This record gives sequence, C-alpha cells and structure tokens, in this order.
Amino acid sequence: MIDQEVGKTRSTTYEINPVIVNRWSPRSFVNDEISDKELFSLFEAARWAPSSSNSQPWRFIYAKRNSKNWNDLFNLLIDFNKQWCSDASALVVIVSRKNFENNGKPSITHQFDTGAAWENLAIQAVSQGLITHAMAGFDYEKARKDLAVPDDYEVVAMIAIGKRGPKEKLSPELQAREIPNTRKPLSEIVMDGKFGSKAELP
Repeated sequence: MIDQEVGKTRSTTYEINPVIVNRWSPRSFVNDEISDKELFSLFEAARWAPSSSNSQPWRFIYAKRNSKNWNDLFNLLIDFNKQWCSDASALVVIVSRKNFENNGKPSITHQFDTGAAWENLAIQAVSQGLITHAMAGFDYEKARKDLAVPDDYEVVAMIAIGKRGPKEKLSPELQAREIPNTRKPLSEIVMDGKFGSKAELP
C-alpha cells in the first residue's frame, strides 16, 4: 500500500509495487542507532543486484554512529549535509571497480551496475522501516585518500541511513523540502524505436 503521506504528492500511471513509490529521501533522522542485523540486511539486498558478467563492482565502506570510524566518514561531507546527517545511524561511501576482475578490461557499465545495487539497498530499507538519502555533496578526493580507496575503484556516492525523525528538527529551509517529490511523466522518458519518437501509452 502506498504510504498516506507519499500519496499526497505521488501517483503512478500504472500499478507498481508500492515499496518503489514509498522510497524517497528524507533528511530528518532520529538520533538513534540501528543494529548490525538491520544494516547488513541492506548490504545483503545490494549484493543480489544484477551486473555485467556478474562482476559485482560495488563496494560499501560504512561507519555506524558512535563508532571509531564515524568521524572519518562524517568529515567528508560538505557543511550543508553535515547539518542533517549528524543524526543518521550510519554513513556509507559507495565505490565501484572500474575494470573487470577476471581480465582487467574496462567495465563500461560499472557505475550502472553499482547504481542497481544502491537501489536494492534503498528498497530494502523501505521494507525495514528505515530511510536512506544518497549524496554527492562530499569531498571525493578526501574520501579516496582517507579511506584508502585503490586507484582501480571510483568513488561514486555517499548514503545516510537511519530511522526517520520529525521534520521540525530541520532548518526552515529543509523543512520546506521534506516531502516526497514527483517524477517526469512516462511520455517524456519512454521513446518508441528511436530517440525523440514518443511512445503511445496504452
């Protein structure tokens, strides 16, 4: 069932699994911890994503709040993201192997594949009553250096994970943005046969 709050701003043209619609990216977190079991269930879901030649290029570097590694990841964030990530239960840096392990050749789809793993993680989080928020607002080079990411891996994104808090915890600016956003219509993104040829929706 589509969440009541989500249904106020989101509707689908065709019926789909509601967990997909219910996934969005809040910024307000409860200042609380999550268990290793909860966190590793998310990584397990990511593990089962499809990838070119089953290469599985994704890697996840994580730190739970109050752990010895928390500040290493938290300090990668830009100030704007620090203001709301401080209450997250875990932070994750996603990296992706640029070359196939079996032959060393470049993988054209490694980022595409890693994106599929992130989506699995995000969908699993919804099913567990958790929220996730993916970010590009952090220092990529500092992440590579401080987290000892090898040259054959690309730093892709960061994720904040936790339990949702009330939007009133956020600044007025962020409170105004704490709603599920909508999407472009299918008529803008689906093309029949060649680029620019819009599909006729059934």
